[in-house]
Amino acid sequence: MNNRKILWALILVFSISSCSKLEEDPDSVLVTEQFYQNENQAVSAVTANYRKLYESGQSLYNSLFQIGVEMATDDYEAGPRARNAHVRAISGLTHDSSNDRMEQLWKQSYDGINASNIAIDKIAQIDAGKISATIRTRLINESKFLRALHYFNLVRWFGDIPIVLHETTSLTPENLYVANAAESAVYAQIIQDLKDAEGLPSAAEYGSKDIGRATSGAAKSLLAKVYLTQKDWANAAKKSKEVIDSKAYGLFSNFADVFNVATKNGKEHIFSAQFVGNAGYQGNSLASRSAAADVPGINGDYADALHTAGGLYETFSNNDTRKTVTFVTQLVSPTNGQLYTFSPQFFKYYDPAVVGNQGQSSKNLPIIRYAEVLLIYAEALNEQNTGPNSDAYTAINEVRLRAGIGKLEDVSPGLNLNTFRDAVFLERRREFVYEYQRWFDLARRGADYYIATLKAAGKTLAAKRHIHFPIPQRELNLNPKLKQNPDWVGF
Repeated sequence: MNNRKILWALILVFSISSCSKLEEDPDSVLVTEQFYQNENQAVSAVTANYRKLYESGQSLYNSLFQIGVEMATDDYEAGPRARNAHVRAISGLTHDSSNDRMEQLWKQSYDGINASNIAIDKIAQIDAGKISATIRTRLINESKFLRALHYFNLVRWFGDIPIVLHETTSLTPENLYVANAAESAVYAQIIQDLKDAEGLPSAAEYGSKDIGRATSGAAKSLLAKVYLTQKDWANAAKKSKEVIDSKAYGLFSNFADVFNVATKNGKEHIFSAQFVGNAGYQGNSLASRSAAADVPGINGDYADALHTAGGLYETFSNNDTRKTVTFVTQLVSPTNGQLYTFSPQFFKYYDPAVVGNQGQSSKNLPIIRYAEVLLIYAEALNEQNTGPNSDAYTAINEVRLRAGIGKLEDVSPGLNLNTFRDAVFLERRREFVYEYQRWFDLARRGADYYIATLKAAGKTLAAKRHIHFPIPQRELNLNPKLKQNPDWVGF
């Protein structure tokens, strides 16, 4: 079987290496052996791999996180125009292993991993005379960063998952069927990849044409988040402190600048999903999904809605500057000039430059930003020291003071380990609304916390199994070595 036929068979048969869009003509596929020949091709390939994070349509960071993950929290629900039964099932916590959003999370993530694996293997093999050693190392480490990000998402969603580190080039069962690896092994691989990626250039060392690429600061920040998720408080504090001490990042003085087109990829943005409206359907679809549907001229989808019973909106005081950036309750119609008032809707990604076509919003989506590093540091110090110290207060207060809500110790004096932890989680909840953070935060605090929070918000079907998602039944059918998460067996 020639290389082209092997590649096409893999796309059709092996879902771990598959793509969610199978439109290509197999006779026109450019196989990897033909493509990775020189530096320009290597750079182009890795650049394309970033797009797997946020392609147009329902890709991972372009709405799939929201409809496949965040709907299963206390803050979000399927809006009036969310017609997909699978999305509504997640919102109501009635989803199971047949859910097509789970399938897409799995498929698209492993497609991104496969693309990174190919880049890592093939770039290492390019003749020394056709690529500089510096660029070779950089591209491999960028690919390791992307692979680590995909695996970090997958292990948090699904628990024990297969680890695949090389391109699959054979159709033998030994190569096609990969068993679940323990979460600890997946995390070990993530940490190793991110440690390698710490060798990437800093943001300042990149040129203007490379804005948006992974950096050493992005690797350190994501590594701090990995350690935090594992409750490795010492390393989470150490790694986030390295980012803080680097002075490479800072908070915008105005919270709105985090989401303004004119200030994107600024000092607070460590790694972001890059969106450009009216440029080949590369807009941020969250702006349309959350926009008002009943305001003439806005043409919103209103498929993503605030779950009002969760009480998120009420946690914001009126002097919190994040409130009017995060939510909107009235808009003037661009067609008839009338003012329309409605219940709170998400507003972070609304782009005034494309009023009637919010699907072409050019606002980036932060994957990790400096405010999160500060809150990681505050949380890790509190846990490490069994209570907050002055550095923990300093870190959380930077976020609070930018929001205009005062120092934590002035508002809530005498906090202990548990109450400071709750204060950090509340700050994360308000700071990162509609940024794909809430489900991860609830799940990492454990089943009891998740269940209590969801039930208090009126989502009474919350159960222990919901701190993971079910491995898609389609993958179980294709791979006899793959096992369902034990909490989902029988559901």
